[in-house]
Amino acid sequence: MFKTAEQIVNLLKNKNIKLSIAESCTGGMLAQVITSVCGASKVFEFGIVSYSNQSKIKQLQVPLKIIKKYGSVSEQCCYSMVNNLAKISKTTLNIAITGIAGPKGGSKLKPVGLVYIGIKKNNRTSVEKYLFKNNNRENIRKKSVKKSLELIKNLFK
Repeated sequence: MFKTAEQIVNLLKNKNIKLSIAESCTGGMLAQVITSVCGASKVFEFGIVSYSNQSKIKQLQVPLKIIKKYGSVSEQCCYSMVNNLAKISKTTLNIAITGIAGPKGGSKLKPVGLVYIGIKKNNRTSVEKYLFKNNNRENIRKKSVKKSLELIKNLFK
């Protein structure tokens, strides 16, 4: 995971691209992995851990109606998180993560391990849905970070 983070930092440095991150279920783990790389300060603008619904509304300006209608773990919420992060950060590359790391909090419709990862690069936004099964809380968080790093890396292939 750290090798991928190092590759991403170097890639972003070479392309002069700044990155901002909004995290919920990963609790700042993606920002920690990126900032563990020497030289990350040249590409990493800032990170927000918007763990609660209130912080998603207040810090990331996710409309309350989205959270009420779809929930904070939804494609719609993730899309709003990443797009609003881009407006706040003014960076070229933005990523948002929201999900259910467990071991509790899941349901039949939204099981533990459900994670949405949104990426906005310039004017292009995409949100991907993942279900990391049969894992504990820490593994779900790590898999979410690993997948986020892969998605960023794949943007430049």
